[in-house]
Amino acid sequence: MTPQNEPERILKDLLSITGPGNGLSRRQFLKLTGATIAGISAWGLFRANEGSAAPLIITEQAEGLVVADPTRCVGCRRCELACTEYNDGKASPSMARIKVNRNLNYGPAGLYTRQGDQGNWGNGLIIQDICKQCPHPVPCANACPNDAIVVKPPLNARVVDAQKCIGCRMCQRACPWEMMSFDPDTNTATKCFLCDGKPKCVEACPAEALTFVAWRDLTRNVPPRVAPTAVISPEKLQACMDCHKR
Repeated sequence: MTPQNEPERILKDLLSITGPGNGLSRRQFLKLTGATIAGISAWGLFRANEGSAAPLIITEQAEGLVVADPTRCVGCRRCELACTEYNDGKASPSMARIKVNRNLNYGPAGLYTRQGDQGNWGNGLIIQDICKQCPHPVPCANACPNDAIVVKPPLNARVVDAQKCIGCRMCQRACPWEMMSFDPDTNTATKCFLCDGKPKCVEACPAEALTFVAWRDLTRNVPPRVAPTAVISPEKLQACMDCHKR
């Protein structure tokens, strides 16, 4: 059994033991399986179709992407300011859809102060983390209980619908690269939507370290920053499994 098949196996076992027809109500079924379902993250679904036949595409593919060159970055963080000033009307780097950090790790165990990990002592390289505009199935969108992450024309970028967002932060727990942001003033999540084709971070970079290009899949090449812990409802999980069966 391969790792990507493990969530499906677990779910099938649970359904055979506790599902309908075994004397349990829906409420009892959800209570008994809740702890296990919580352990099946969006990342498991995200990796489910790796190496398999092309899945049914439900979420249209984005047509653009911002890519970063860390060897050019000077660490001025103007990109973060440009992002929030344009999108949120305030200078708040912590809310930026692009996240700039210096790779500094401390101690022989590799404790680090940023999202990446390139050795026990770090190399001082400044890293710009950007949204990958993930292909279907999209981890943050899958984890959203209110279906608030949608496709926005003209570039089909994934964007948070503020009218639907309930501030649960489940999308933040689902992103393997920690690229979801949150606005505490409005209690809503936010993410990169490519500024409708004219990314302000790209325009603001004085070192030309950011480039807006045609979309390509970076999710297979960039290691995840964290192990996602988002909870996906049993109904949505089953629907995804049905869609992505090998």
